Amino acid sequence: MTGNTWQADPLTWGTGPRVLEVFLEPTCPYSMRAFGKLDALLEQAGADRITIKIRLQSQPWHLYSGVITRAIVAASTLAGGKETAKKVMAAVGAHREEFEFDHHCGGPNLDTTPNQILERMEAYSGVPLKAAFAIPDLDREVKWHCKYGRQNGIHVSPTFLIDGLVQADMSSGDEVSAWVRKLVG
Repeated sequence: MTGNTWQADPLTWGTGPRVLEVFLEPTCPYSMRAFGKLDALLEQAGADRITIKIRLQSQPWHLYSGVITRAIVAASTLAGGKETAKKVMAAVGAHREEFEFDHHCGGPNLDTTPNQILERMEAYSGVPLKAAFAIPDLDREVKWHCKYGRQNGIHVSPTFLIDGLVQADMSSGDEVSAWVRKLVG
């Protein structure tokens, strides 16, 4: 048996004692709105006061969600690790219509193949993904994200956990300052 030659970098930023876990689906507009606020949150709250962990929450009604989620995990195995994954995720969010179906069931993406999705992700992010995407046991890491979400009762995105507890009153529409108050007072 041979050991792994790859490692997925955890999508974790900050070193503080308060832990915010954010469950995000990469083509969900609400998830991407929350994702876009995470850097400001870390800056305003203080990287020494909070830790932010992105958990990928693939959802079947976003029909390319599984392909895109795997590609983001694959990006975390490349040089730059979590920052490379973050770059890929930001590229998907910035060009969401290129990765999603109209009304979750129609439109031009019906004729798009998974390889074309990967090519778009590479073009928008500048990150070569195909080799990492093809890592045979990469699904182990993708399954971890899925299992972790299920174990915590997560069904939709975005969902927020603070120190392991679901925060039903947190929303992607909240101001960053409201998140800061909730996390560090």
